[in-house]
Amino acid sequence: MLKLVVCVIVFVVVLRIGSGMVRALGPLPPPPPPGELRKVNLRFRCSICGTEVRMTSAPDEMPEPPRHCLEDMQLVAPVIE
Repeated sequence: MLKLVVCVIVFVVVLRIGSGMVRALGPLPPPPPPGELRKVNLRFRCSICGTEVRMTSAPDEMPEPPRHCLEDMQLVAPVIE
């Protein structure tokens, strides 16, 4: 019986600490206003390791390439769907 009581107390303490940490993060930021991001369909590839990224939204029509392996990624081709 003592083990059960100790387990319940530890569970409640861990639950309170965890929920307090989540509450400390604060509320999520509001989404950007509609129309601020543009829809794009671009595919980039890292020339060093070969990782590919598909970009579907960006602040302008031709965004700067993302960085990977400390280098700019290369534009492979627009994705045609």
